[in-house]
Amino acid sequence: MSPEKVVEIAGFITGALCVWLVARQNAWNWPIGIANNVAFFVLFWGSGLYADSGLQVVYVVLAVYGWWAWLRGGDQHSTLHVSRTTTPQWIWLAVAGVLGTGLLHWVLVTFTESTVPFWDAITTVLSLLATWGQARKKIECWWLWIAADVIYVPLYAYKELYLTAVLYVGFMVLCVIGLRNWMKDEVRV
Repeated sequence: MSPEKVVEIAGFITGALCVWLVARQNAWNWPIGIANNVAFFVLFWGSGLYADSGLQVVYVVLAVYGWWAWLRGGDQHSTLHVSRTTTPQWIWLAVAGVLGTGLLHWVLVTFTESTVPFWDAITTVLSLLATWGQARKKIECWWLWIAADVIYVPLYAYKELYLTAVLYVGFMVLCVIGLRNWMKDEVRV
């Protein structure tokens, strides 16, 4: 088995476990996610998905923040509860999404040999916005993840990362489960 396939399998296993734990609001998703980020950094860099590769570095930083936020980011450093994204937060997310996608697309076109600069940029930005929502336990983060996954599946298939494309189909299923679970928990808060 090639080293690339071993890394892709490691990414598959840690990624599936991470999202499964997020859907269940288990804080161990964050360290498992860091292991996933390391595997995907290597895999995506080797596949020329430079923005997705760089995204993994940002994910590690966000994972440290998310882990803290889930355990101590609530009122008076208590456990954070599930909530909804506010209108001002949506406006900020929309502006950041458009500007971020435009800037990242320009960087990829200008400084890399990316064969899919727009798709690499938009999936990266959607993922960053979703991760912010996940770290703050915002229900709508699941919709952002689903939107990114809908693009990721054909993108990874195009790049011949078939196992990763299958993983992202599974992520969509887990996203629906997570959305449903978090909506139930938000009602109780």
